[in-house]
Formats: sequence, structure tokens, C-alpha cells
Amino acid sequence: MSGPRPVKAPTGSKLTCANWQIEAPYRMLQNNLDPAVAERPDDLVVYGGTGRAARSWDAYDAMLRTMTALKPDETMLVQSGKPVGVFRTHEWAPRVLLANSNLVGDWATWDEFRRLEDLGLTMYGQMTAGSWIYIGTQGILQGTYECFAEIARRKFGNTLAGTITLTGGLGGMGGAQPLAITMNDGVALCVDVDAWRVNRRVETRYLDVVATSLGDAVAQCLAAKKERRRLSVGLVANAADVFPKLLAMGFPADIVTDQTSAHDPLSYVPNDVSEEAAKNLLATNPAEYIRRSRLAMAEQCAAMVGFMDAGAEVFDYGNSLRREAQLSGYDRAFDYPGFLPAYIRPQFCEGRGPFRWVALSGDPADIAATDAAALEEFPDDEGLAKWIHLAKERVAFQGLPARICWLGYGERHRLGLRFNEMVKKGQLKAPIVIGRDHLDSGSVASPYRETESMIDGSDAIADWPLLNALVNTASGATWVSIHHGGGVGIGRSIHAGMVAVADGTDLAAEKLARVLVTDPGMGVIRHADAGYDRAIEVADQRGVRLPMREAQA
Repeated sequence: MSGPRPVKAPTGSKLTCANWQIEAPYRMLQNNLDPAVAERPDDLVVYGGTGRAARSWDAYDAMLRTMTALKPDETMLVQSGKPVGVFRTHEWAPRVLLANSNLVGDWATWDEFRRLEDLGLTMYGQMTAGSWIYIGTQGILQGTYECFAEIARRKFGNTLAGTITLTGGLGGMGGAQPLAITMNDGVALCVDVDAWRVNRRVETRYLDVVATSLGDAVAQCLAAKKERRRLSVGLVANAADVFPKLLAMGFPADIVTDQTSAHDPLSYVPNDVSEEAAKNLLATNPAEYIRRSRLAMAEQCAAMVGFMDAGAEVFDYGNSLRREAQLSGYDRAFDYPGFLPAYIRPQFCEGRGPFRWVALSGDPADIAATDAAALEEFPDDEGLAKWIHLAKERVAFQGLPARICWLGYGERHRLGLRFNEMVKKGQLKAPIVIGRDHLDSGSVASPYRETESMIDGSDAIADWPLLNALVNTASGATWVSIHHGGGVGIGRSIHAGMVAVADGTDLAAEKLARVLVTDPGMGVIRHADAGYDRAIEVADQRGVRLPMREAQA
């Protein structure tokens, strides 16, 4: 069948492919395009405005067909969403290797990318869209929760109760914000121009209510703030209009951020034209659309700076709004920091970051069992326990049941091996897929997000994600990917993805014992090399070898 159609991943214990190491990417590709998961599945767009799982429906079909015939010692190569070859490798090699959106330096611009995309030569893989490990909004939820929890610890006495967070964007990434804020007991006012996205977040239990007007939104937020009652309010409007209006009326926002699709100005809606006119302008004059989009971003960014000047905690959430506003001529765009250097980098120094897993059985009971195993494995981690309990209570699964938590170097392989043993003993109905977000400690070079303001000035050095992909390939990952762009746009980041499968075999255990050490270990050595004391301490304490320090000893 060619062209758009409903997609849903197979479930249960019956194999379609030669083994579970191949069945896993086969199912996860389909899971990425499940309508319960993907933002625009008919267009193969998973999230992020244009982040695709496959370049075309013909390419999608070819990838599935190839995996059903793939042998346990073969590897399928995927170039920007299209299968281009199969080679005999070995059982320790990845079953799939993917490269998405990668362009040579001087040609790494949106204009050149779009020209090549129009010719059918590439696609935008975003992060977990093009590497088939997206798990719905939950995938970014836990990292967003961690970020707001850190803000609560540093600024508001360990809780967001009695505070209001103003933010924009309720897409596949930004849609995690309201639930992350209310999980930390705060009030969230979330603005998105797309009514479908706002309503979808209510349907999936990430957003509590939709306001009927700006006045209604403000009234609900103020009442909840006064009562120290957690509440998330969605408002269908353009953030470039709403943020300045709220600033002018003295709206008491305690925290201000944004997760609109600002990384791509063609995905951000200008505020000076109607919805219909914007669609026509996008089709007929994209250059003018970009100009107006950037002007709108500058208005929103200026309002955020205004809130900062008024005393709010303001930060960039890694979507490149500041850079686009700067390109429009706004000279204070970078007056407020990115969230990574502001709140998360100490965790990255410990190799700590997102660890996600998916039950290939399709049975939520398998996730319940792995939740319990995670709590047993780390009984003294109060933050993990709080997160797991909140997630069980408040997170709705999208597509195959999944979970995510943050674990560090020395922890991830322990949980991976525990899952593998559970599969081996029949305590789970089918194997578990283990991956992560690409927003991780050692897998990204992104000067506007993960590597912003590195203390040694190495923000733009892209060797690290490439080494991450190489060492994970050598260590036994089931599939590995290298992407250009991610959540900040073409020319602004290089990042690598890794997925492994706990299928209950001894070989899987050997692979997990290596790849779930090398992957977070890259975060430790990357930050130790940059000179972060905490990363050096972790390396010394946990036996991570640093040759330059060994030479000095």
C-alpha cells in the first residue's frame, strides 16, 4: 500500500522479523507514526514541526520490508529517512545505522536544506523522530520536570506552589510543559496558536483546561496562584501577541520561557497576518514569511526580556528563539540564559540524563513491572521515586507503553541488565527497548542548548557526538543515528542517538553492560575534558579513564 494510512506498531510476543534485535526497530518505526504519538502522521511528521520518521511513504514501506528480511548479522543503512543499502556485518553490530539532515559546513543553511528537501534528497529528522525512539510527549516530560524541579530548588524553596510560569508552545516537545509544572505544584499559562494542539494536550492529560479568552486565562491563573493550587491553563493565541500584552498589564509571572517551533521560522506563525493569509504567504513567498516570523519572535523575545527586567526567572528552552530574534535585529536577545547552563549542566557532569524504555509487548503491565524494578534498584533515590509515582498517576501512554527517568553513569547499565534478566525469566511478556532523548550529557554539540557557554569555550566542537555514535556502535547498540539540526535548526547542532534491546539473551546482556556504560560515560569525559571539577571527580570516583590525567599522574 502506497501513501498515507493508519499506522500502529505490532504488539505481543510473535516475531515478524528474524529476532528481537530487528523486531525492535521494526516496531518502533511504526510506533513513531501511530496517530496517538505523531503530530502529523499522514505527512510522516512525528513532532517539532517537520521532524519525520521516514522521507516518503515508499521509503517507509521499503524500510519495513527490508527489516522483515534482514538477517541477524546484517545492517540496514538509512540516509535521511530512506534505506540505501544492506551489508553483512556481525551480531554485535547495530541492525540499523541512520544519518539524518547532515550537510557540509558551508552548505549547512535552512535555504540549502529546503532546496535539497524539495528535490527529495533529504529530510529533517529532528531528534527522536528520525531515530525511531519517540514515545510521545512523555519523552521530554521527565527532562522538563527535572528542569522545573531544579528551578524550584534554587529559587522557590523546593516547590513551585504559589508561582506562575508563562510559556509558549504546546507541540510534541512544548506540550510537556504544563504537566511538568503542575507536577512541581505550580501554575502554568501556556500559549499556542494552534487550537488542535491545545485541545490534544487536554485529551492526553498534559493540560488541565483551555481558557476562553486572555482575561479568563489570567483570572484562572491568579486565583490558582493565590490558593497555591496547581493548575495548567491553555490559551489559543499567538505568543508574540500575548507575551507583550501580559507584560504591559503587569501580569505576575514568576517564571517565563518558550517552546514554540522557533528553531524553524517557517514553523513559527507570524502575528501580523491571519491564519489563512499566513498559509498563503508560506506557499507563495517563504522569504517574506521568514522575515515576518522573525519579527514576531523578536516581539516575544523582547517581552521575555521585559519580564526578566521585572524580576522573573527567564530562560531559553533550547528552541533557538533568541537567535531568530537576534537575526531580526533585536540586540538584547541573549540577555537571558539557556536552560542547560543555567540548571542542568551539573547533572550532565555526572553522565546523568534521560533514560527511556518501551514495552514491545504493548502491555502496560510490563511498564508497571519495570517501574517497580527501577524503584527496587535505586531505593535511596528520592527524586526517582517521586517521579515514578507521579508518572504512574498522571502520564497517559501514547502508542507502545513507555517510561522515562533520569539516570547517570554507573546506573543505566544496572537497570538495563535488570530488565534483560526480567525478560529472560519470563517476568515480562516481551523484550524492552532502551534508548534516550538526544538531549543528553555526551551526545550533542549545540552552542544554543546542550553546549552553550562551556567553560573552556568548546561550545561548537562537534567531535563529541560523533565519538558518541562511534563508541556506541562499537559497544553493541541495536541502532545508532547521527543527526544535524535537532531542536535548534540546521547549522546549529550535531547530535547522536542510541537504542539497545533487552531481549533476555546472554548476548544482549553483554551488549547492555557495555553500551549503557559508554553512552553516559561520554558525558563524563566530555565535561571532564572541558575542565568541570564535578565531572573530574565523577571520573576519579567511578573509574572512568581519562588518558590526559593518567599522563599527568
